[in-house]
Amino acid sequence: MAKIAFILLCHKDPEAIIRQAEGLTATGDYVAIHFDASAPAAAFAAIEQGTRENPNVVLVKRRMKCGWGEWSLVRATLAAIEAAVQAFPRATHFYMISGDCRPIKSADHAHSFLDARDTDYIESFDFFTSDWIKTGMKEDRLIYRHFVNERTSKALFYGLLGVQRKLGLERSIPHDIDVMIGSQWWCLRRATIDKVLAFTRARRDVMRFFATTWIPDETFFQTLVRHLVPRAEIDARTLTFLMFTDYGMPATFYDDHHDLLLSQDFLFARKISPEAFELKERLDDLWASGRTDFPVAGDGRRLFTFLTHRGRTGRRFAPRFWEREATLGRDRELIVLVCKKYHVAKRLAQALRDHDVLPTLNYLFDEEDTPMPDLGGIESTLTKRHRHRRALLRMLYRQIGKDRLAICLDPVNFDLLQDFYGDRAEIRTLLIDCHFDEDYLEGHAARNGLIGDKTPRTTIDRLLPTVAQDFVSESLAIRESDLPGVYRIAETATPETNAAVLKAVFDIDAETARILAGTPYLFDD
Repeated sequence: MAKIAFILLCHKDPEAIIRQAEGLTATGDYVAIHFDASAPAAAFAAIEQGTRENPNVVLVKRRMKCGWGEWSLVRATLAAIEAAVQAFPRATHFYMISGDCRPIKSADHAHSFLDARDTDYIESFDFFTSDWIKTGMKEDRLIYRHFVNERTSKALFYGLLGVQRKLGLERSIPHDIDVMIGSQWWCLRRATIDKVLAFTRARRDVMRFFATTWIPDETFFQTLVRHLVPRAEIDARTLTFLMFTDYGMPATFYDDHHDLLLSQDFLFARKISPEAFELKERLDDLWASGRTDFPVAGDGRRLFTFLTHRGRTGRRFAPRFWEREATLGRDRELIVLVCKKYHVAKRLAQALRDHDVLPTLNYLFDEEDTPMPDLGGIESTLTKRHRHRRALLRMLYRQIGKDRLAICLDPVNFDLLQDFYGDRAEIRTLLIDCHFDEDYLEGHAARNGLIGDKTPRTTIDRLLPTVAQDFVSESLAIRESDLPGVYRIAETATPETNAAVLKAVFDIDAETARILAGTPYLFDD
């Protein structure tokens, strides 16, 4: 059965570290602690005192002063690994964590998970060809030498880098090493740890190389494991659930994230807020609970993206020169049916076609499978349709041989609607307001990948009001804009009221408007 030795790097809050170590070792696992030498001596003494009676905890005595992005973090990790290897001969796996990590599965589940496969879990992607690094330096992390900390000595850091560039002091990577990159939150088998430690003693050239690279904790172990272990025995993933904001900072979890975290396909999560006392307590209790039933939804990152991006406005693409020059035509008319419930707008669109009111296209900017004539490829993908929206519509006018056209549009595409109003054509908008019950909201969330069959009910209940508010906000943005020619029909209005609006929007006779307003099952789900 798996026995985990946790490699815990930390630098603050000794009482929390003691509680964390007690919780992790309560199930027979082990913890090796490296406490940053920059922290007060009294804090380390408190950890010594608090863990003295626990045989499953070992402290690194020769501590390092650690800095973000520095080699010191790797040195501290190696010191903790060596302490764990010596102190815990029964440990089968070594799992890297920090003081901000907490389990989101039980120890029984984690042990069974690790027993199921003879595998190392570590992200290891090609440094040069992968897109793991999103911003900042890439090759310069390796080919130049970095002696100071970028965060604490920014001017000196970039000054030294500039001098090396100017003098052409690039260096070569050790010839037999393919540098990999990935998350520093890994879980390795004991045999792999033994190979890594042996390698560090035998290959001082590689150690010297990494010692002056920048952010080596994202490359050192990732490179060595891929160099020493057959690819078939590596699962290039982390078992720790973490997310990053748009600004490259780790997302922080709070008390109300409990159910969300438990439904992710990971063993641990970070960063847990220092103020999330209830969450920490519940997760610590979970580790020793013996629970093994964990329905996995795996929707955390999609939900995070949805919730953090909601409410943001702006164009999807900067205007290209051919779009600035493009126009639908001064004498042309475009009527936009804006509705969140696609089937409602499609029923009205079909009625418009059936009664020869005007040519109407369904959600051509929202659904790629919307029937479209061959326009030479500009219609082939949603990306192209959005990018060349005016040119696309101009070609459609020519193709159908009419100067009047209606299209359906999701209100989320307010930027497209604004762009159409910037044209010389006559634009009118028909807002179709619908009622959204809980079943529809839940179905919408499922269709967009925000929830799944195994998403906890509590997560769904908290998400649905946000989805509903999004719908309201999208319609309000249009209604409260200064765009001219915006009309509205509603599910709650009488057919007579809606007919009067349709008569004005489409410039049709009262009888045709009455027929359109009475379209069978128009608002039904």
